[in-house]
Amino acid sequence: MRLRYIIGLMLFSLMVIASCTKVDEEVYDKYPADDFYGSPEGADVALAGVYAKIAGNWGGVGYAGADNGWYDLNVMSTDEQVIPHRNTGDWQLDFARLFLHEWLPTDLIINNTWNWLYSSIFSANLAVEQLESSDANIEKIAEAKVLRAFFYYLLMDDFGNVPFYTENNVTVDQLPQISREQLYDFVVEELKKNIPHLPTTKGGAFYGRFNRWAGYALLAKVYLNSEVYIGVPQYEQTIATIEKLEEGGFSLHPGGASDTNPLGFSYYELFGDVLPEDETILAMYATANIVSRNILTVRSLSGPHAQALFGYSGWNGTIVPSAFYAMYQDQDVRKAQFKLGPQPGGVEYTLEVNNLDNPGADPFAGVRNMKFYPVDPMDGGGASNDFPIFRYADFILMKAESLVRLGREGEAKSLVDAIRQRAGLQPLTTNPTLEDVYKERGLELNWEGHRRQDMIRFGTFLDSNKFRGASQEFRKLYPIPTSALDANPNLVQNPGY
Repeated sequence: MRLRYIIGLMLFSLMVIASCTKVDEEVYDKYPADDFYGSPEGADVALAGVYAKIAGNWGGVGYAGADNGWYDLNVMSTDEQVIPHRNTGDWQLDFARLFLHEWLPTDLIINNTWNWLYSSIFSANLAVEQLESSDANIEKIAEAKVLRAFFYYLLMDDFGNVPFYTENNVTVDQLPQISREQLYDFVVEELKKNIPHLPTTKGGAFYGRFNRWAGYALLAKVYLNSEVYIGVPQYEQTIATIEKLEEGGFSLHPGGASDTNPLGFSYYELFGDVLPEDETILAMYATANIVSRNILTVRSLSGPHAQALFGYSGWNGTIVPSAFYAMYQDQDVRKAQFKLGPQPGGVEYTLEVNNLDNPGADPFAGVRNMKFYPVDPMDGGGASNDFPIFRYADFILMKAESLVRLGREGEAKSLVDAIRQRAGLQPLTTNPTLEDVYKERGLELNWEGHRRQDMIRFGTFLDSNKFRGASQEFRKLYPIPTSALDANPNLVQNPGY
């Protein structure tokens, strides 16, 4: 039995134990709760309930497991992907509305993301309480607190001023709303206090868990975006934190030609089964129909194309806008992920999509993406590719960006060149500009959940495109859902909504 199945069955078992009330009552009759959560096994049960929130599944639950949730909110509002409504009547309008920057506080995907994040914070608060009250190992308590900071970071990034609580003894209508600046301070301090207590173990039991290196990765992300969050740049701190991360011994995974990878390059091993430890810092674990799933390829390919390749029908959904596709040079190994023109199954994808919502796109219009080439077990509901939340290439480019912003372009060149050369491109002929770094981030990290944040930081998120004019400033934040405002009179809506 392969490692991923062992991990999956262990996580699934822990989730069942953590969520089954009858089991809890029967165990605690003989084994007091404090003693249980103070044991290594009990501490892992408490944490498994929180990690299950990252994996998620249907109904907009999870980081990148299925559709209508956080992942879609943060990629389909950008220039890298969208699901158009089809002129055959297929697909809801929510995805096109995200791309057109026409979302509303009542929209499903916004509501799902909000509910998932606050459900996750509730679970993290519960884990912290269980572990602290049982005098659990400080590493386990620190892990729970870093997980909570991760969810608050995602809330801060998407919504700005949000409800805040660290104990589950407050009703929804009493939760106080704090400013983005206050939440930024909490997240930074929580990470700085707890990261040193996290273990340095890589892989094994810590595949897909916050170890010290994943903690530093999260803190570096917060620092990189601090000018957006609080109006104060923290690029020196970003570099210093990434240099602590580098002590974990990460490196770029080989990217050259491969006879065994279905897309032809070992680069795509970064998006397959168990993700390679040389570059992966934090992964979201997935085994379809057991723990989460990865729908990204099956959602993109048309029915007959996927049927010809995998034996099940694709959803004919997500496309790559032509302007984004045009950024890739032919010799770039990262261009192999895209499918355009005639395909198996008698399908031919055309480059241009001329309408997103009314009447919508032609059935086979738009470039398709197979970056996450499906791995077993897989079916028409998704595949078992793990998802890279943090990988080292991202942080190489973050360091390069910070250096350029500090006027140290010469130090950034070798970093950008390393990413380019892994992709089969020539080094830059001059020191990198911010535009060079921005472009390389788009080429390297597409479909991995970072594009909205990057576009806001580089000042391109509001720019006009083929389908809409320039957006207003308030679109840099999502609205607090109407349902949350109805439930809590303390909340004030974000400006513009």
